[in-house]
Amino acid sequence: MSQTISLSELVDQIQDTLQQRFEGEEFWITSEITDVKPRDNRTYRFITFIEKDGNAIKAKIPGVFWSVSLNQIDKFEKLTGQSFVSGLELTCKVRVRFNNRYGLSLEVFEIDCSYALGKIETERQETLDRLVRENAKTIKLIDGQFKTFNNSLNLPTLIQKIALVTAPNSDGQRDFKNEIKNNKHEYLFSIDEFLTQIQGDNAQTLILQRLKFIEQKKENFDLVVIVRGGGSQTDFKPFDDYELSRYAASFPLPILTGIGHDRNTSIVDLMCHQHKTPTKVATSIIDHNFEFENEILEFKERVSEGARNAIETAKENLKEIKRLVKSSSPSTILNRGFAIITINDKIITDPKNIKVNTSLQTLLRNETIHSTVTKKIKNEKRLDI
Repeated sequence: MSQTISLSELVDQIQDTLQQRFEGEEFWITSEITDVKPRDNRTYRFITFIEKDGNAIKAKIPGVFWSVSLNQIDKFEKLTGQSFVSGLELTCKVRVRFNNRYGLSLEVFEIDCSYALGKIETERQETLDRLVRENAKTIKLIDGQFKTFNNSLNLPTLIQKIALVTAPNSDGQRDFKNEIKNNKHEYLFSIDEFLTQIQGDNAQTLILQRLKFIEQKKENFDLVVIVRGGGSQTDFKPFDDYELSRYAASFPLPILTGIGHDRNTSIVDLMCHQHKTPTKVATSIIDHNFEFENEILEFKERVSEGARNAIETAKENLKEIKRLVKSSSPSTILNRGFAIITINDKIITDPKNIKVNTSLQTLLRNETIHSTVTKKIKNEKRLDI
């Protein structure tokens, strides 16, 4: 048997070899990271760098941030607005390190934040371009604004039945329901909740399933509300998904979104009726119904005012009619010095009906004169009285 050496001796040789090869060298690498643990009070953080070929892992090596470079993670989260989590693709400055106990790893000294920002924006823009290119009937870009079938839908005149898509026991769920149920106008709403995961690798598929289920029962709802609390840009990644965004853009009921804080705008937001936060979605619904109530009250007032005006006009017309009737009554005519001629108690208005030798009764104000016609002569001039 060949001479054996201890494990530590072999590891020392590996360390010496690697140190001689990589001592003082730094490398910029671009790689996906995984195995990122939640932040704790330790003065270091371990990760794993991986490179994939399709779904297969092509290369894999541990990485570590020691105390001198932990601030790079804080800087990354502040500049990019996204949490330092598994699944990110980073460009980092690293050194090759070998530890007798922990083995080979890459020590991280710096993160290129501009690469991460650029990659996120590039992916978003590619998705937006594809949405417009492949869905010309339902998605258009007009003067820098996305005009979709969904965000062009008018809201119902009165909103009562809401399909709510959100995560169970989440801040978004609580904020929306508290605002909508405790509104100062005491409006009542029917809310059916479709609870689901809204962040993580499979969230976009689950949200899409909920929307498809709601569409099958769309006659039961006035609109759909999708809400979640704030978070990092990575947390909102499901709402930048192509298939989910495409489906939302053509959804037959208005979709109101409150996906995060004021600074967050996902692609799904752009395809629907965006209201930034769960509270603002609830407020917009309440305000919409308040406007409808005001319109009803204004209409009622206009109808009441119209009715009052019609009644007053009718009263004035009736007074005028009474005045005309009174002015045309026999007593009024007689009081004005006129006379009424009758034959056998029938008032005569046409002289043709009066014949010579006919007995007449002439009614004056205080007396009636009985006479017999002895002669009829036509007036040469018309008498205008």
